[in-house]
Amino acid sequence: MAESPATNADSQPATAPEGGITAQFAIEKIYVKDLSLENPGAPQSFQMAEAPQVEIGLRTRAEAVGADTYECVLTLTVTAKTGDKTVFLVEAAQAGVFSIRGVPQQQLQPVLAIHCPAVLFPYARETVADATMRAGFPPVHLAPINFEALYQQQLAQAAATPTTAPN
Repeated sequence: MAESPATNADSQPATAPEGGITAQFAIEKIYVKDLSLENPGAPQSFQMAEAPQVEIGLRTRAEAVGADTYECVLTLTVTAKTGDKTVFLVEAAQAGVFSIRGVPQQQLQPVLAIHCPAVLFPYARETVADATMRAGFPPVHLAPINFEALYQQQLAQAAATPTTAPN
């Protein structure tokens, strides 16, 4: 069932001063694209006295899948280790299909790199917590992530990296 932009809770139209819609963002679908869980030390890992060190990795990617339609994938990798032994490893790729209309091309990348991952993060966080519980461990609750700051950091790093001229 299609809803008009004014009534769709997932749609966020921006209006121009004249009252025309200039940009529209809608969530079409959110889903788990890939989920991997490794529990290599079980059952001995359940008897460990020391708490494991938890490392978190994050990747995002986005690509066009149709006219004004994009898939964004947020991949979280959570690795718990004690010494050199892996206690558990969870990799969750949370994805979403987003309809983005009326956004100028030069502003599209920030929407895909900031807003889409921010929408997906709570779902990915829940997937990781659920997977660690199902592995027999306490849930891993990830702290909120500022995707805008990460994007700005990536831009700064790219600007600071010298480019080499072709020979």
